Amino acid sequence: ATYEEAEQRTLTMLRVYQELIRDSLAIPFVSGPKTESEKFAGAQDTYTVEALMHDGKALQSATSHFFGNAFPDAFDIKYLDKNNELHSVYETSWGLSTRIIGAIIMVHGDDSGLVLPPRIAPVQTMIVPIMQKKEGVLDKAEEIRKRLASSYKVKVDDSDKSPGWKFSEQEVRGIPTRIEIGPKDIEKNQAVIVRRDTREKIIVSLDEIETKLGEVLEQMQNDMLERAKKHLEEHTVEARNWDEFKAHIEKQDGFVKAMWCGETECEEAIKDETTATTRCMPFEQEHLSDVCVHCGKPAKKMVYFGKAY
Repeated sequence: ATYEEAEQRTLTMLRVYQELIRDSLAIPFVSGPKTESEKFAGAQDTYTVEALMHDGKALQSATSHFFGNAFPDAFDIKYLDKNNELHSVYETSWGLSTRIIGAIIMVHGDDSGLVLPPRIAPVQTMIVPIMQKKEGVLDKAEEIRKRLASSYKVKVDDSDKSPGWKFSEQEVRGIPTRIEIGPKDIEKNQAVIVRRDTREKIIVSLDEIETKLGEVLEQMQNDMLERAKKHLEEHTVEARNWDEFKAHIEKQDGFVKAMWCGETECEEAIKDETTATTRCMPFEQEHLSDVCVHCGKPAKKMVYFGKAY
């Protein structure tokens, strides 16, 4: 691979992470290259995905690094091409670790426990039989499970615990939906789908339950992303001078967009005075002013600042 091809692969992996985090985990983010002082030691470029937690702190959720040939050349590592010529090796490194689990918890969770996005939930719906000792209730619950099992990840809670206990346990575990079915529901040929995120109860005909469950899960996935987007937007502000910057950072309430001169010394001074760090220089740059928010020198980049884990 050429230098340019290797660097392009770094960006390709970044896009893979972006799609996973946004489309499957329902977590919005800001993204772009890191500054010189924040990028991986020895890397030529570090690209990051930065998510915002409920407490206003940023979480570096995934990174993709382009190392160039510095490390291989230091150890005299070469490869032989088809023309029998030696070339430098260009390295990339990508990282998405268990911290993304923390992001899911902190972005979507509530006081009752986990709230898992349907697309990544190990169980998408839990069928809870009501008055399960009544004749036919457990059989009907199992019938529904079998019907849904080909399209969804579904289980039946046939334990001896009370329905209230089962509801609470399902909420703590973050299972996206539950399906309540009892004697009266069976008589009416219906069931009740309950969303974990909103607790909304949706009465559906058993004849349409496969289709309706899919609609509920997809709507929940979309709603979770939109709520998180709204939180990100409401907790991202602009600062055009140092007083505004300090006031926003002191609130520890999210991202602050501000212009920066590009000098590491200025970046370090901002960190020393406020504990805020540069999170990324977004790919889509905005021109907020002509001067750096801290030192007043000509600005080179618009940067997302924030306090982070």
